[in-house]
Amino acid sequence: MRRTAFCRGFTLIELLVAISLMALMTVLSWRGLDGVSRAQTRLQQQSDDVLALQATLAQWGADLDAMAVQPDTPSLDWDGRALRLVRRSSTEPGEGLRVVAWARRSMDGQGQWLRWQSPPLLTRGALDVAWQKAQAWAQTPSDDDLLREVRTVALDQWQIFYYRGNAWSNPLSSAGSAEAASPAGADSAPAPTGAITDVPDGVRLVLTLSPGQAINGTLTRDWVRGQIGGSP
Repeated sequence: MRRTAFCRGFTLIELLVAISLMALMTVLSWRGLDGVSRAQTRLQQQSDDVLALQATLAQWGADLDAMAVQPDTPSLDWDGRALRLVRRSSTEPGEGLRVVAWARRSMDGQGQWLRWQSPPLLTRGALDVAWQKAQAWAQTPSDDDLLREVRTVALDQWQIFYYRGNAWSNPLSSAGSAEAASPAGADSAPAPTGAITDVPDGVRLVLTLSPGQAINGTLTRDWVRGQIGGSP
């Protein structure tokens, strides 16, 4: 009597169970990979936020360090909206001066801290024009002004204080007003209200960074004439 070998296959129920398990494992694996990808994206965004803030504060300090004090010319001005300053274009002589302005503006529904910079200026007339242009940029920027501005970090609000007379004070108070007007002449103009022809001993920057960034809340940075100080 011969015995015939018989190979038993999977039943339909077993196949459905196996397919269901494979589908479940695929979904779990995809969710795990998606979670890792999202975590990497968040870490990268946080790292970018920190680097952007560090670069911005470094530029802020560099602008103040390079401030150029000119006779009968305002070097620093805070009007409650924008901070303007005159700085050396570079360390090389003959490169001229630049006017730099910092301001906050709402863009795409969020406050942004912006920096504007003029081209190198070689004459007093060009310096006066750029000084006024920087103030206009903070209020109603032209198309040319928009090309010269740089968006830095998201910002809810900011404040400026000057260190003068052994105390921090509001630059718009009497302590921060112009100490002397320039003599009248074809090549000179009086310092604007709020501008000072001498540099204060220190400038305090108080930023309120927007939520959702790696670093948010209130940040204070002090600049002291001749060095950078303060606590981020």
